[in-house]
Amino acid sequence: MSDETTTRDLLEAARGAALTAYAPYSGFHVGAAFRFDDGTVITGSNFENASYGLAICAETAAAIAANLQGRRTGLVEVAIMGGPLGQDGALAPTAAPVTPCGRCRQVMNELAQLGGTDPVVYSGHATGWIEHRLSVLLPAAFGPANLE
Repeated sequence: MSDETTTRDLLEAARGAALTAYAPYSGFHVGAAFRFDDGTVITGSNFENASYGLAICAETAAAIAANLQGRRTGLVEVAIMGGPLGQDGALAPTAAPVTPCGRCRQVMNELAQLGGTDPVVYSGHATGWIEHRLSVLLPAAFGPANLE
């Protein structure tokens, strides 16, 4: 796990990513930041769709961006921030932590299992964050090894 300063930096990267979200239907902007074992941070934001079921979550967008950069191993930390945009255009984080949905937990698990990691997931909120290991958020997960 990282120290408090690097955790805050990762959460700030997620907050910055949330500002790029396309969320015209829900108004709920979410950003995710993935840190890899070499220190590289890759971000993603949610991208909604008029056909609501086709929306892409921030964590899935970050996983796709990581894959596009050839990163399928080494995921060690994930930070998530979300909320509406305020009048000033800044993210107004929610009072409750923003945790990944079930689909995103499964997508992150794929990266984790490919690299043999169990990343820490920081779920940000207005006054701080909570943290869990991905294996706690998605116990007994299905993954690549189940197909062998």
